[in-house]
Amino acid sequence: MTSDPKQSRGYRNCNPGNIEHNPANKWQGLADPPLEPAPLNGSRRRFARFVSHEYGIRALAVLLTTYQDRHGLRTIRGIVSRWAPGNENDTDAYIAAVARRIDRNQRAELNLHRFEDLRPLVEAIIVHELGGNPYRAATIDAGLRLAGVVPSGREAVARNDTA
Repeated sequence: MTSDPKQSRGYRNCNPGNIEHNPANKWQGLADPPLEPAPLNGSRRRFARFVSHEYGIRALAVLLTTYQDRHGLRTIRGIVSRWAPGNENDTDAYIAAVARRIDRNQRAELNLHRFEDLRPLVEAIIVHELGGNPYRAATIDAGLRLAGVVPSGREAVARNDTA
């Protein structure tokens, strides 16, 4: 992790969630190929790259809502355990950091279709993944709008998970 989030791989790739590249996922705004150097063993590059930070934030938000909708994960503990599995991360520390940042109990239920629950979770993940938040509020909000999640009382746009 770097002290300047704008120097992180996730920022350079416009992928603040450090979402792994999978050719089967046809994300909106996906850029090809990822910027990181090709592995020496000929395997694929690990992380996706997006054409803008807003599309990377969109992908992060869509993936989180998928965890809720398809996998029934509604708590910080459940969501982060899937997002950052223990074989690669100190998942308990990640969960604690996210819960502290959004000032919610790690077992409290979230509704990730609500801006008021999704936005702080997205921002907390960005902070953890990039080592800080390099984004203006308007950039995060634009990414959430692309995912079809807007503040209560505003009309939501249609959500389309893929290209």
